Amino acid sequence: MQDKPYIVIMAGGIGSRFWPYSRNNKPKQFLDILGTGRSLLQMTYDRFREIAEPEQFIVVTNQGYFDLVKEQLPELADNQILTEPLRKNTATCIAYAAFKIRTVDPNAMLVVTPADHLILQENRFIKTIQSALEAAKKPGRLITIGIKPNRPETGYGYIQYLESDNHHPSLKVKTFTEKPNAKLAKTFLESGDFVWNSGMFVWNVESLIEAFHKYMPDVADVFEEGKAHYGKSDEQDFINRAYSQVKNISIDYGIMEKSDEVYVILGDFGWSDLGSWHSLHELREKDEHNNVIEANALVFETENCFIKTDSDKLVVVQGLDHYLINEADNVLLICKLDAEKKFRDFVSSARKKGEDFV
Repeated sequence: MQDKPYIVIMAGGIGSRFWPYSRNNKPKQFLDILGTGRSLLQMTYDRFREIAEPEQFIVVTNQGYFDLVKEQLPELADNQILTEPLRKNTATCIAYAAFKIRTVDPNAMLVVTPADHLILQENRFIKTIQSALEAAKKPGRLITIGIKPNRPETGYGYIQYLESDNHHPSLKVKTFTEKPNAKLAKTFLESGDFVWNSGMFVWNVESLIEAFHKYMPDVADVFEEGKAHYGKSDEQDFINRAYSQVKNISIDYGIMEKSDEVYVILGDFGWSDLGSWHSLHELREKDEHNNVIEANALVFETENCFIKTDSDKLVVVQGLDHYLINEADNVLLICKLDAEKKFRDFVSSARKKGEDFV
């Protein structure tokens, strides 16, 4: 058994809410969204290097992104990059990684994280993860990380937990709630016993696989068959077949909402899921009118806007409030800054034009 955990980074999304900057051929996890010189994927890797060696990282991504991962994380061997033939949501992604890791280390501890989160206070974050790893050593326990909310956010899922009098950092989960409306989110915030669902998890691999067998036996049966293929030359052929046999479902729906062994560790370390231009606007440096300007721009009577272009073209803006203006490659997008619910429509319509817009 390794003394340090395996870090499973989920990096297969297409980042459609950051279109047109994020494209199918290079989605947001591979972009330097924050202007640090490192992509979000690289920043995630850097963050966890304090508690894991390079050989303990697993990146699960789409088959089309193998070369991007290899380019950005040259420290990883080819067999540490697991490629999915289809996007089948987080339950399938996590099952693939867990069943494969078990063949190498049946007692492994796993930290599962998206590739595209922002963590501002990394020391506090690592301490939270270490507490979660300790809590996950108890057989059967499934640990998730909850973020203390500071506003009635409707873009996140929520976790309700039960108060404990034993002063242990892990708290038993009572309910999961998907993205609520504004009124319900306000109620959650005021109640004091709800946290945001971060999408980060910590498990012992055997506890997780037991949960798959109990709550998602169809998925467990498929990936159990991979024992003869993991690490072999025919692994990808097996995975291609496996992914055609399982349903598209999240780990939250498939296991976490069903199990009575789910516990949450509360985190307060400056977290954002960087899910949209609107969320990025909140984080970036702004001018005196609350505008984020990353462009060669002249701005008049404009406030609360995000203006970003990749070219030297002069952008002149007048009279806008709460708008996004983004020019990336061959697409110019002008829309309301909080219009992320419309982005799937934007991308779908662009795809129908039959050109390289997505």
